[in-house]
Amino acid sequence: MTDQLTAETAIADPAIADAPATGAPRVRMHRRVRHGVKQTHNWIQLVKFGAVGASGYVVNLIAYEVARSVFDIHYLTAAVIAFGFAVTNNFLWNRHWTFDHAKGEHAGFQAARFFTVSVLALGINLIALQILIEVVEFPELGAQAIAVAFAMPFNFIGN
Repeated sequence: MTDQLTAETAIADPAIADAPATGAPRVRMHRRVRHGVKQTHNWIQLVKFGAVGASGYVVNLIAYEVARSVFDIHYLTAAVIAFGFAVTNNFLWNRHWTFDHAKGEHAGFQAARFFTVSVLALGINLIALQILIEVVEFPELGAQAIAVAFAMPFNFIGN
């Protein structure tokens, strides 16, 4: 949902009917949220987003373990490689399935925005991973599973 709603939406929905009907009115956050939670497609989108996130989580852990154990790559480098696979998986599924309406937007702009936020979450992931392995002495795969889960909320908020 964007920061602005159309005048038609403001007039048609009693939850935001007192918003100005000229142009694209700014609507207070609580009115936007109230309007958004009433929309079935938003809940479907949330479930799809969660499913894509879960698939990305699995892709990440598989790629991490293959890079680490099969190719004997250092755990931090393996985490970056796994990130590459997972972020590609998530971007493609979210673009073509979760947010199908966004196909009209330029894929390069969407990818840049998505990738920027994801790289910031990767930084959090790598810090958590290093702490879990070197300080807490957690097994590497378990540490990656926890570190990815720890970084997820930051990724979600950023996106």
